[in-house]
Amino acid sequence: MQLMSEIQAASTEPPGERSTKTYALPTLLARLAKQSLPAKIGCVVILFWIVTALTVSYWGLPDPLHLAGRRLQPPSLQNWLGTDALGRDVLSRTLHGAIYSVPIAILVVAAGVSIGALLGAIAGYMGGIVDGMIMRLVDVTVSFPPFLLAMTVAATLGPGIINAALAMVIVWWPVYARLMRAQVLEVKEREHVEAAIAGGAGHIRVLGVHILPLCWTPVLINATMDFGQVVLLAASLSFIGLGATPPTPEWGSMISEGASRFYNWWIALGPGMAILSLVLGFSFLGDGLRDLLDPRSQ
Repeated sequence: MQLMSEIQAASTEPPGERSTKTYALPTLLARLAKQSLPAKIGCVVILFWIVTALTVSYWGLPDPLHLAGRRLQPPSLQNWLGTDALGRDVLSRTLHGAIYSVPIAILVVAAGVSIGALLGAIAGYMGGIVDGMIMRLVDVTVSFPPFLLAMTVAATLGPGIINAALAMVIVWWPVYARLMRAQVLEVKEREHVEAAIAGGAGHIRVLGVHILPLCWTPVLINATMDFGQVVLLAASLSFIGLGATPPTPEWGSMISEGASRFYNWWIALGPGMAILSLVLGFSFLGDGLRDLLDPRSQ
């Protein structure tokens, strides 16, 4: 009953004070399915790459690490995207690259949201010296260009997918800390929060039950759009040799190989189109969520 009264109180706020709408997950998915064509395309593209990452090993494609004799062959009926300098099938390597790029993007964004949202919520709710310490750490982190910071951390830790993922988490968490802090500062001034505090609710209950459920919508929209940026950053680190190491079929390292062979354009075509499609898919989905959940965007 208490939670229902809070929802009713929030729904009766003046339109100018309501920044976002909230839906249950089934309702959100149903409404998202009725969104614009780009949002639907984004969902289809993302679903395709997720399914590919989970099942491509069972598709019967050529081994992405197998060294064949047909080197630098252009696209043909036998090899739809040709072969690379070692005779490996580019299409197979591109599809197997989803095994690395998609989970890395999900893990980095999930870790960034978890760490950043937790620290941002604590900073916004507690205020004072706690807020000052957390936000000074955020300011120091965001004072560096994201790619330069990620490159520095990855170079310090050494090449490898795990080290690259850790570097990207360090880059991404301050974004969500700032966003969550701003949301908490706005929501904690509402009447239903003040009533909960006056009623003797503890800090954990006030923050977890009365504040955070109303703060997640902007974070969700921002996280959806950041997936594509994480894919690009991971590919960039691999491109300069600080991400996945050969012979891992990772998109950035494949593009790096293709960049050194200008006339063998097909080597970089597959992974380049894969990155483009995934980034556009997340961008379309993020736009659809923003239009659905944030009335001000309309």
